Amino acid sequence: MDYFSAIRAFLHAAELGSFSKAAGKIEVKTSTVSRYINELEKDLGIALFNRSTRGLVLTEGGRVFREHAQVAMKSLEEAREITASLNSSPQGLLRVTMPRSFGRRHVIAHLPEFMDRYPRIDVDGVVTDDVLNIIDSGIDLAIRIGVLPDSQLMARQLAVHRRIVCASPGYLARHGTPASPKELVDHETLRFPLTPDDKWLLVNRGSATHGEIPVQLHGRLRVDDTEAMLDLAVAGQGIAMLPTWAIRTVFREGKLVQILPEWEAQPTRSEPAIWAIYPRKKTVSSKVRAFIDFYADIFRREGLVQ
Repeated sequence: MDYFSAIRAFLHAAELGSFSKAAGKIEVKTSTVSRYINELEKDLGIALFNRSTRGLVLTEGGRVFREHAQVAMKSLEEAREITASLNSSPQGLLRVTMPRSFGRRHVIAHLPEFMDRYPRIDVDGVVTDDVLNIIDSGIDLAIRIGVLPDSQLMARQLAVHRRIVCASPGYLARHGTPASPKELVDHETLRFPLTPDDKWLLVNRGSATHGEIPVQLHGRLRVDDTEAMLDLAVAGQGIAMLPTWAIRTVFREGKLVQILPEWEAQPTRSEPAIWAIYPRKKTVSSKVRAFIDFYADIFRREGLVQ
């Protein structure tokens, strides 16, 4: 039984004293209203109306049920109106998770501007490199970097995720500068622990054939944090594959220089990106939409889209 529709039909029938008039009010057949009332009476185990030639008269049980049903329906309508208003004016608590390094640099850094623009949105930021189950964790939105697995979640690409090969001037002065991807095998490389097969894939996107060269890595240091790898590269500990969004300042300061500028590095053949991930819903809440649109614009301004 559709309890909401049944209660709605009951309340109109009680008010109008007629199944047919109630049916006209809610635009259904009279037989449908009659069926709703019969199902309610069966469920409650009590008659709701006394039927006579003059029309319908509520029983004692019907009067009690009507009193409480009216309160429940009013609360439901208020809940509907309040919830709908959330979608017309961004407001409420927004829980967002993001990876540590990118989150601090490109999300947290712009939160003051976001909070000023949307004073009715409260934000809980969960800054972690752990991939949380956003449904189980009560997360409204996740910023993710990489190649997305198949899932039932919705995703919007916010920016590209380009990586380049780089090293400090000091390291290159001591060990020389590789002139081709194949020469990387003779150098110390800084690696993430989870890099598949200890290889980088160097892709020449500027060539007509988009050449690809896999490079076997060698090096004594592994680290699972982008900021730590950046610090080690600046300290001259080896050649690193780092995202462009992490190295702008040290490049301007001359602490790192790009190697093999015509080549782009990636761990696998799949091209990663920066994504906004959120649960699949018929209507995306305005607070989620506001956050995604705001940061998509920020990333365009920062040049992360290209």
